[in-house]
Amino acid sequence: MIRALYSAASGMTAQQLNIDNIANNLANASTTGYKSRRAQFQDLLYQNMVAPGTSAGQSTIVPSGLQVGLGTRAASSEIIFQQGSFTSTNNPLDLVIQGLGFFQIQQASGNLAYTRNGSFQLNATGSLVTSDGNLLQPQITIPPAAQTVNIAQDGTVTYTLVGQTQAQNAGQITLANFQNPAGLNSLGASLFVPTDASGAAIVGTAGGSDGVGTILQGYTEQSNVSVVDEFINMITSQRAYEANSKVVKAADEMYQQANNLKQ
Repeated sequence: MIRALYSAASGMTAQQLNIDNIANNLANASTTGYKSRRAQFQDLLYQNMVAPGTSAGQSTIVPSGLQVGLGTRAASSEIIFQQGSFTSTNNPLDLVIQGLGFFQIQQASGNLAYTRNGSFQLNATGSLVTSDGNLLQPQITIPPAAQTVNIAQDGTVTYTLVGQTQAQNAGQITLANFQNPAGLNSLGASLFVPTDASGAAIVGTAGGSDGVGTILQGYTEQSNVSVVDEFINMITSQRAYEANSKVVKAADEMYQQANNLKQ
């Protein structure tokens, strides 16, 4: 009965973490470039009262054994990199990646981070930056006299000046990809950094042979959170939590009855 109490308690803890994860997904349902997370769980160790395959006699063995589980625990919080929907903004500095890949962002520390959020702006020197002021890499600078800015699907950035018809080249935006994007470490602000699990960044030209997607101008990628799915997951998690709490109550009542036994 004590074992049942701890097993049910581990289930309640797991479902509480699941609700925390669902709450974070719902909170970021409108966050540009956000990728939803899915909590995953695994069973704990088993107590072997009779191990499977134990000899039951000279010529017989136990076919299935007797094992009692000790509950569950959170194993991982997987990032789902499914493509979000596109929203037209008519802003020439808003970009989306159609397919695989990440924009490369230089943090204040000088280290590179990676994002799917392509809502860029110009800073005081005309360089493309994120809403936090971090520079897009490779650095792209647009002069203040530029009248139009065009970004091709391969990331080539051009602009035109007053009185000129020929476009000027401002550089090319390259994209990065990873062998295992789910292994990236989230920093917040829609930024990721590589880990040993994700592998090193593979930088390539948009739409090229490196497997990264193409760049579309004038769009933003919305969160890939499905509100309907999250509400269904929340109801399922609530019911699982309720079931585990009933197990705690039942085990407690059984334990109480055992304590009240008299000779």
